[in-house]
Order: sequence, then structure tokens, then C-alpha cells
Amino acid sequence: MNLFTIPVPSPSSLWTTVRSGGAFNIACSFAALWALVKVSRMLRLRVKTTQLLGPPRTSLIYGVSRDLALSHDRAAMYEHWATEYGVVYMIPSVLGQTNVVLCDPKAIAHFYARETWTYVKTPLTLAFLESSIGKGLLWSQGETHRRQRKALTPAFSNAAIRKLTSVFYDSAYKAKGKWDTIIESSKDDDAVIEVQNWMNHISLDTVGIAGFSHDFGSLDGRRVSVAEAFDTIGSNQPSAVDKAVFLLASVFPIILKIPNKRQNLFTQLGITMEQISNELLIRSRREKDANMSQGGEENSLIGLLIKSEGQDAELHMSAEEVVAQMKVLLLAGYETTSIGLTWALIELSRHPDVQTRLREELLAFGPDPTYDQLKANLPYLDAVVHETLRLHPPAGESTRLAAADDIIPLSEPVRTASGNMTDNISIAKGTLITISIAEINRSSAIWGPHAKEFKPDRWLTEDGISGKAKEVQGHRHLLTFVDGPRTCLGKDFAIVEFKTVLLVLVKNFVFEMRDGPDTPVETVRGVLPRPRVAGEDGTGVPLRVRRYE
Repeated sequence: MNLFTIPVPSPSSLWTTVRSGGAFNIACSFAALWALVKVSRMLRLRVKTTQLLGPPRTSLIYGVSRDLALSHDRAAMYEHWATEYGVVYMIPSVLGQTNVVLCDPKAIAHFYARETWTYVKTPLTLAFLESSIGKGLLWSQGETHRRQRKALTPAFSNAAIRKLTSVFYDSAYKAKGKWDTIIESSKDDDAVIEVQNWMNHISLDTVGIAGFSHDFGSLDGRRVSVAEAFDTIGSNQPSAVDKAVFLLASVFPIILKIPNKRQNLFTQLGITMEQISNELLIRSRREKDANMSQGGEENSLIGLLIKSEGQDAELHMSAEEVVAQMKVLLLAGYETTSIGLTWALIELSRHPDVQTRLREELLAFGPDPTYDQLKANLPYLDAVVHETLRLHPPAGESTRLAAADDIIPLSEPVRTASGNMTDNISIAKGTLITISIAEINRSSAIWGPHAKEFKPDRWLTEDGISGKAKEVQGHRHLLTFVDGPRTCLGKDFAIVEFKTVLLVLVKNFVFEMRDGPDTPVETVRGVLPRPRVAGEDGTGVPLRVRRYE
């Protein structure tokens, strides 16, 4: 029997069945049709996709997906499987699905080069993004993604970021002033400061001024609804039931429309970001003529968005797309940079020798460096930032759906399920592909025996980065900003802000873990995974901070 010509009931015959039966027959008819379509697709995938080795199913319903969802270190699980089964392997997923996991730099480079066209976001991801942040750059694919990205690119050019460096410094020094006041008012020469909350304030105020010419004022203690919405999500961790429901939604995305507490929080976040975005757009449209006459806003993000609204704009975006881009920037600006800065302060507190060496470099340099000096003249600062980004990428993994048949090349042969060796794998349309960014960034096979350790020196010596790591084709051999057409558009913005804030704080303060250098730190779920000192509420990271004298 030909697997690709399984007969499917015609609409007319299905309608005849529906008319002649009751509700039970109708339900049975649709269930049978759904099962038939699913089985035929699974058979096609099994025939056309190279069958690979992989871990056994631990759950009839969830495969190994629930094990991953409940794990405190998903990257370690992926790395263990790569060691056991090879640089590409298959894992059983929800309701009979399988995912092909890529841990090979050559395969990953091939994948990223074809993202948004051959490899696209899954229906679950699209549904979640559309409901929370809209049809912006994170949601769009193919030609729509290319058009949106091209329209926004001037706002993230070197020239644009060079002008924004003073904004980064302003936010950092405002935080410094607040911390000076806190320490002065303490009985001792130090104070315990919950740094993650402050990094959130810095990031939000910075993205407001840099992106939208608006000061949210969160560093001044002003109540900001979007910050409260983000914090509420971080304070309400997903339950085991939430995780199970989300896994089932990978097969039935409509499940996302069923109200539950965590989904409602994301919906409220989306509504809050949309309200703020609309308010900022209305204000900016009113100021458009004055701003244009001053010549300072055309390449700002808000200026480009307003320009793209025009029907005669070369890269026209609808009103819905414009609001969605603002929501994307709010999300990325608030979450990713604040998470990275928090992890950097944790690592410096755990490694006082690294903190001291970094401070010595910054003090020896003298006055605050310019944009160009930040990029080229502070090698140890650069090393600390990139080592933090290597060990703690804000987004730990991604899964995509093959929109067309493909053949993925490998840098080394792997053994297939049938026992044969192959240096490429066939991928059928409809196959799910997973890349663990955290696993690639921390893999011992790629980064060497000290891959799990915080060692900024690896970025300063010729042999610090192994040959295998050099095969990874992301920014500085990292997948933190991914690669290809979806490389993070705000990468340089984020790195310069990261360096600026860290520079100001480390020059002026000494950081220690409140309960000693061995204090356990865990990862919990906000919008993105965030660090938390074990035992703290929400996403608390209290550090002991004193002035550097």
C-alpha cells in the first residue's frame, strides 16, 4: 500500500455522515479524520526522515518532553544524549511526535542559514507570540520577516548605537546614585541590594529613552505598569499542570485559548504593552514635525516605525505591525539585558579574583570610554561580558518546523537507527528540529573540559577557544544571539549597554553573595528563565554591596 496515497474522506461524504448522525457520530467522524491525517503524516515523516538513535520514551503521552520540562538543567540532558547517541539524534515527544536534535556546528549553521524559509516557527510558537506580543519581528517569517527587519535595521546601526551610549551611561549613573544613598543610610559600610530588580529598572528606562524617547522613571521609583506585569509573571511560577498543558498545546495549539492563570498573565502583559505602545505612538506622532525639523529622530526606532506607517513608505508596516514591533523591543529590552547583567553580577560575586581584575582594568583606563573604546580597548571587560553570555544565554533553546524537505550535512558521521553510518541526514517536511543553545554554548565536546566553568581568560588567549568551538558560526562562536536571517537585530545595542552598565557598577562598588560565595543559585521561569538565589521569593538575587574606596 502506498503510504502517500491513503484515501481521505471527501467533504461531501463527511457531511453526509454528519447529517445522518448525532453529536456522537459527528465527534467520532472528526476524531477519525484527525487520526487518519496524523497517522499519514507520521508515516511520511518516518519514511522520508533519516531515523536516528535517541533516548527511549519515558512516558506514553509525553515521550521525554516532560522530563525536559521538569529538569533544572535541560542543557545537561541534551549534552548527555549527544555523548551517548551522536551529534544529531531523535527524542520522542508529545503524542508520538519526534524531534531531531542538532548538536553539530555544521548542521546548525546549515539550519540557521535557512531559517524563516525552510525552517519556520511551530504553530504553538506562532499562536503564543501572536496572543502575547503580536505579529512583529519575533512572529513574522519569510518575506514578511525580511521586510520588517529591513525597516528597523537603521535604528540598530553602529552610528545609531554610538549616539545612544550616553543614554546607557545616564541610566547606570542614576542607579549608582540610588545605591550610594542606600549604602549611606545603612548602619554598616555595605547594604544588601536585590540587584535583579535594579537591573530591570535600568533596562526598562534605557529602552524607553533609547527606543521611544520616553523616560519610564522606574529608577526614580515611579510605578510602571509594564514592569509590574513582567514581575507578576516572575512571581508566579508555572505548576506541573501548567507545564503538562503547554506540552499538549504543541500538538493542539487551540489549548492556549483555554483560560488558565499563567496564560492570563501573559495576555495581560500583552494588553499592558499594547496600551503603552499606543500611548507612545500617539505622543510621537504629535511631535513628528518638530522632531523631523531637528533632524534627530528619523533613524530612531520610534521615528522609523512612524515613517513606515505611511502608505507610500518603501517598507510599509500596518498599524498592527508597528505596535507589535514596539512590544518586541519592550520585551527584549527589559528581559534579556537585565537577565544578562544579573548573571554577570552573580558570577563576579562568586569569583572575586575576576571582579578585582576587571575593576583594575576599568580604573586603569581612566575616564568613561566612548562607544568605540568600549568595543575595542577593554579586553577583560569584553571577556567577562562574553563569558557571561556563553554560560547564561537568555533563551536556552529553540524548536522549528521543516516547511520543506531538506538534507542537513554533518561535520562527523553518526550511526543511524538501522546501524549504518551517515554524514548527512534527510529531513521531511513537517519534521520538528530542536537546537539547545545553552548546550552548544556549554558543551564539553565543543568548548573543552572547562566548558562549565566561568573563565573569562578563554577569550584572551590564542588557544582559549578550541577548534570545535570555532566551527560554531554565531557571534563570537556563540549561539546566544542565534545566527542567519534571525540573528538578534539588537545584538550590538545589548552588548554596548551590558558593557556600559557593568563598567559603571564595578568601578564604583564591590559585590559579594549575601550568604557567601557558595550560595546556591537556581533558574526560575519569568517570561524568560531568570536566576534566583535559592530560597528567595519571586526572582530575588540579594547581593551584599559596598562602595569601592
